[in-house]
Parts: sequence; structure tokens; C-alpha cells
Amino acid sequence: MSISLAVGLLIAVTVLVSYKGFKDYAFFDRYKFNIKSIRSGQWYRLLSTAFLHVDQQHLLFNMITLYFFGDAVLQPFGSLVFFGIYILSVFGGSVVAWAYHNDTPHYTAVGASGGVVGILFSAILIHPDMQLAFLFFPIPIPGFVFAIGYLAYTLYGMKRQNDLIGHTAHMGGALFGVLITLMVSPDLIVNQSNIVLICLAAVVVLAFLLWRKKT
Repeated sequence: MSISLAVGLLIAVTVLVSYKGFKDYAFFDRYKFNIKSIRSGQWYRLLSTAFLHVDQQHLLFNMITLYFFGDAVLQPFGSLVFFGIYILSVFGGSVVAWAYHNDTPHYTAVGASGGVVGILFSAILIHPDMQLAFLFFPIPIPGFVFAIGYLAYTLYGMKRQNDLIGHTAHMGGALFGVLITLMVSPDLIVNQSNIVLICLAAVVVLAFLLWRKKT
């Protein structure tokens, strides 16, 4: 499978910066997502966190996903829109994480998952016939079925908060990925109304969870 220059460049930069973070804890600590630091004005952490990873397995999983789905977004939209969706999905994931965990100053997170999930959901939206399969579940499933399962699992993970997965960043990335894609190609609102409705339902549940945390 070939890969475009833009997707390859994004993967290469992320890998290089992540490996820098593996070896240099001060660098890692300076650019990771951290509620207390963001409150103090270090807003760059909302984006810089995407170029750091916990370990090689974490990095590999995100980069493999980006490798397989990046060109599905880049080819119809071009490099500029691809990077826009990715960066804004990273930002969206960080904003949702900040809103949800704002009462926990020590909360930290790293990873490209927000941007990667944003690209994945954008690809599902653009390609309605897309079938997804995974190593642990090798049976292909329709994209909209995956979207339902993924968002439901992510909301459940946000509510339970009993693992080390950044569910809030995943949710924000998915929703921003869909939102930006619809802004670029509004006809998808009608053509892919099933996924749009699924995401709207996720927004309602997300708003309810945020409200419950504040009350």
C-alpha cells in the first residue's frame, strides 16, 4: 500500500518527536497535556500532546491507523484540508479532555489519538461503503456500525474512568473530525445522515456527562 507525502511526513514527525520524549523526560513533561499547566497559560499543550506517546506500542497503534486511513481523507480533499482536520481534531480532543477533567488539576495525557480518530471518522463519513476489520475482530463491519460501537464504548469509558485510556480525547477527536468534514463537504449531512445522527446522539450524551460532573 502506497502512502502520500503528507501522511508520511506527519507520521515521521510524530515518530521522531515521540522518540525524543521516550528518552528525555523533561521534554516529555514540558509538552504533555496537563490540566494544571494549561490553566497556567501553557495552551500549546493542547496540540503538542499529539506528538508524544507513552511507549512504542501506543505510538505504533496510532501510526498504523493513520497510515491506513490518512489517504482516504487526503485524496478527496487535499493536503491542506487533511492537516486541518487532523490538527483541529487534536485540538477538539484536548478541549473535551480539558472540559471533562478540569476539576482534576493533576490529570495528564499524551498521544495522537484525537487527531487519528478524527481522521478515521472523517474517512468513514467520506466513504460510506468502507468496511473495517481489526486483528482482534477480523470480520469486516460497515463504517456506521463501527461508529456506533466506538462512540458507545468511548462514552462508557468516560463514565467509568477505570482505565488508562484517554476516552475524552477520542470522543472530542471523533466529533471534531466529523464536524470539520461536514463543513468542508456539507452534502454529506444528507448523504451520510445516519452517521451525523449517531454523532449528534453522542454530543447529547457527552453534554449530559459534563453536566453531571458539574452538579
